[in-house]
Amino acid sequence: MKKAYFNWSSGKDSALALYKILQEKEYKVEKLITNINKDFHRVSMHGLHESLLVTQAESIGIPLEKIEFPANVTMDLYNKKMKEKTSELKENGLVNGVFGDIFLEDLRNYRDTKLQEVGINGVYPLWKQDTKLLMQEFLRLGFKAITVCVNAKKLGKEFVGRIIDEDFLNELPENVDICGENGEFHTFCYDGPIFKNPINFKIGDIVLKSYTLHDEDSDNCYSSSSKDKIKNYDTSFWYCDLLT
Repeated sequence: MKKAYFNWSSGKDSALALYKILQEKEYKVEKLITNINKDFHRVSMHGLHESLLVTQAESIGIPLEKIEFPANVTMDLYNKKMKEKTSELKENGLVNGVFGDIFLEDLRNYRDTKLQEVGINGVYPLWKQDTKLLMQEFLRLGFKAITVCVNAKKLGKEFVGRIIDEDFLNELPENVDICGENGEFHTFCYDGPIFKNPINFKIGDIVLKSYTLHDEDSDNCYSSSSKDKIKNYDTSFWYCDLLT
């Protein structure tokens, strides 16, 4: 089996992608790698508290390594720290990096370009698959997830802190991808076939947070088309805090 590490977001797409990799037995996943906001001890973008991430990894049974970033991180700093970590992984024989991406071409091109700089191969178990079918498979396999972050431009407060089920999916607006692949929502996966035990949590506060993008963030974005998206992006998000 080929040695690999898994870029673990703590959400549903990561969970399904990891499940598929483990089932296919072509790659041996030796580490989960997750980006952390070190100022708030939370998973980047998802807002999940670090303690739940650790419990999640323990239930999966694969060692977790965290890459810590400050709350205000530029793309230059992000690229620098990611190159340091991927170089370290490559030196330890982990020459395959697994991602849960589905159809964002710009993002995959960015990832592959950066990985090639250090000699790592990108692996995408869910790539170009129908997101509706993926979501159906996710539920059919017995996975369970809850929304922890939604883009306030695309979804209202009523969609955060919701269990992913048929009712949730049926209520999504037509312009929202059923897997949230365009960043419409992010999830925390707390049960399913990759876990030894379900992750216990309580639902805490729901808050709206807004962010300001600086010029260097858009200027250093991973593609020109994405730069345009970021400059016009609504940077307000509803977060649901999950408590242990």
